Parts: sequence; C-alpha cells; structure tokens
Amino acid sequence: MSTVVQQLDHTHNPTARSWVISANAGSDFPIQNLPLCRFEEAGESRVGCGIGDRILDLTAVAIAVELPESLRDALQYVAGGQMRPLMMAGSYAAKALRHALFAALSEDASDALQKQLKPYLRAQVDTALVLPVKPYNFSDFYSSIHHAARIGALVRPDAPILPNYHWLPVAYHGRTSSILASGTSFHRPRGQVKTLSGGPEYVSCRRLDYEAELAIYSGAQNALGEPIPIGSALNHVFGIGLLNDWSARDIQFWEYAPLGPFLGKSFATHLGDWVVTADALAPYWTSPPWSEDGERKLLPHLDDADMRSKGGLQVRVDVLIRTAKMRAEGIDAYKISTSNFKENYWTIAQLVAHQTSNGTNLEAGDVLGSGTLSGPTDDSRACLMEFTNGGTVGFDLPTGEKRTFVEDGDEIVMTGWCDAPGFPRIGLGEVTAIVLPAR
Repeated sequence: MSTVVQQLDHTHNPTARSWVISANAGSDFPIQNLPLCRFEEAGESRVGCGIGDRILDLTAVAIAVELPESLRDALQYVAGGQMRPLMMAGSYAAKALRHALFAALSEDASDALQKQLKPYLRAQVDTALVLPVKPYNFSDFYSSIHHAARIGALVRPDAPILPNYHWLPVAYHGRTSSILASGTSFHRPRGQVKTLSGGPEYVSCRRLDYEAELAIYSGAQNALGEPIPIGSALNHVFGIGLLNDWSARDIQFWEYAPLGPFLGKSFATHLGDWVVTADALAPYWTSPPWSEDGERKLLPHLDDADMRSKGGLQVRVDVLIRTAKMRAEGIDAYKISTSNFKENYWTIAQLVAHQTSNGTNLEAGDVLGSGTLSGPTDDSRACLMEFTNGGTVGFDLPTGEKRTFVEDGDEIVMTGWCDAPGFPRIGLGEVTAIVLPAR
C-alpha cells in the first residue's frame, strides 16, 4: 500500500482557532502549523513550538508542569532540550506531539490548562533562535529542471541537460561543519579562480551567489544496506525548513570538473530557524508538474502512483535583498524572486528513495537540500547566476545601486510558506545572513 502522502485530520481544520489570540489573525503560525524551533536559556538548550507571535517553551513545560497524560507522554522526547530524539522516534511520535499541542493550544482547551501554559509562552521577537538540529550529514540535490537547464546553458551550451538528469535526481554529499543558523554573518570566501590568461589566481570571490532551497529533515532512520521504498519515503521525513546554500560561482566553475562542488560551496550554508513537521504539510501536496506527461519514464524504485498524483508540494519561497545603504536609509528589503517547490522536476519522496537506493542510511536530523527552487518564469529564478544571466544583466535597487552578484554588506533574506485553497497559510519563517568582507 502506498503511503507517500500524509492524511488530513482534525489538526488541519481551517476553522480551528487558538486561545493564543495572535495565532488567529493572519499569522504564519496558526494552530494548523505548530512548527518547532530551538533556543537557549541560561546556557541550556530548549525546544519550542511557534503559535502566533509566541513560542511555547516545550522543554520547560515538559519538566515543570502537571500535565494531561497525553501531553506529558508526547513531550517526553523534547524534555532534554533537543529535537533529535523526537526525530529518531519516528512519525508516530511527531504526530502524537502535534495532536497533543493542538489540543492544548486550541480555544477549546480547559481554562486550567491554559492557565498552566501561559507562563511558558515567550515573545518570538525576544527569543534568539539557534540551529534546529546540527545535522550529521548534508546532501544537496539539483531537483529543479528549470535551474538545471539555465545553469547548464551557461556552462555547457551544447548540452545543458545531461542524459542522467531525466533518470535520477543529481546530488552531491556535502560537509556539515559550516552549516550556520539564520542570522549568522559570514566572511566572503577566497579561492582559486580562472583568469583571462587561462591560469588560476587565489583571490576573494567576485561572483558570490545564494541559492533558495528547502531543507528536508530526516526522521526515522533506515538501517545501513536497507533502501527506503518510495512508497514509505515520507515516513522518514520529519519536516521541512528554509535553506540558503551559498555559492562562489567563480571558484565553483574552475574547480568542479570532474568531481563537482567543493570549496565553491563549503564555506557557508544557512538553515532557517523553524521546522514545519511533515504532518502539518498534508493539505499542501499537489500533483508534480509532469504528472500528466505520458512520456516521463521512471525506474520502478523512483515511481509510485501516490507520488505521481500528489507528490508535489506547494511551498512558495521569496528572496529579498537589503544592502548596507538600504539599512542605513531605512529602506525595506527589495524582492528579487518568487518561486515554488511545486514546480520541481523531482519530488521529496524521490529524493529520499534515491539517496538510500544504494543502501545509504539516513540518520535523524540529516538534511537533504532540494537544490535551487527555480521555476519556469523569469521572476522565479532563485539564484543570481540565473537571474542576471551569468552576471551579464544587472538589476537596479531603490537606492540607485545595481547588483549582478552579492556584495559585501548585503543581507539576503528568504521567506517561505505553504498555501492551498480552503486552508490557512502556514509559514516556514525566514533564513537571513549578512555578507562580511573576506578576511
């Protein structure tokens, strides 16, 4: 039996409301969302749940309050202040926590329970969030055919899309040492770049770029040597968040043949603060863009009837820029692009199934990057390499500044959310960082 897509239940009821009033007025964190985060208090790690403009300190609640049995049992995995134990416990534990939090934060919760929980609500604006989890492993995919075609046309005009792209989701396995929390500034990288004479020089990157992606967090682990069937792939997905996988294009394109990305990618990757759990995503699955393409052929381990009909996911991601001059003059961030994961050629289920198809084991908290989420239109080009056609066409900002690539002092902000007719918008928060000069 196929189990690719999670099912709707009472926690997705679009009319449900919370006793936390700010969750009911167009918030990206309504009671139908309940995303998770991590923060530190007095040097101790805590797991929190977003509701409206508040964060419920789940770790503090788990150890300090007499609770209904269902809520106490559901909170046991976050009592230690880390998200990984909950991820390891699998989809049943994540669903139980969602259901327990929904009941506790619903406007139907008892007055006594509301009174117990209110002291553990804290303002989001006063809370410095940290990485949701430090992943053991990070893989970055290339799952948008629009991104692959445009980048391919710039570096391989005669063969933009290589034959393997239609048969497997191309990816590389990256480092985790430089995965950073949102808001963490970083220095422009230095490296070897090709000169006009043909030889290399070691300089500061001149073509710094971002890539707007989704982070797909693994949950229940598979044993080494045991591939995950595509029909149960989403049982191994804990949730999603935002990801900015920075690229030093001049370093990258000199070094990447024949083995692929290395120093052009490894200097920084930023994860968003929030994890939207897999069960929250149930209303937002949709058909992939190629679902009615009778010519699309797949090998059996990457094919599934449910995935073909409901394997796409409606997640919109906006990319904005705020330069140092814009910040100094109080000018709002300028939107560069809007794209949507539903346009992707490869689905989340296929990414999980492919990564484990050789027997690779996923560990709880591992991150699979979706790859750049570019769509078919010009305004959905989700990196500057595409948006400026390899740096040949700049764009103007409200200050009169022009950009082709990211400059020192620039802040890149990515925001994301899911929406679907008849259901509330649920947000992924944002991921942001300011670029500092090279050391």
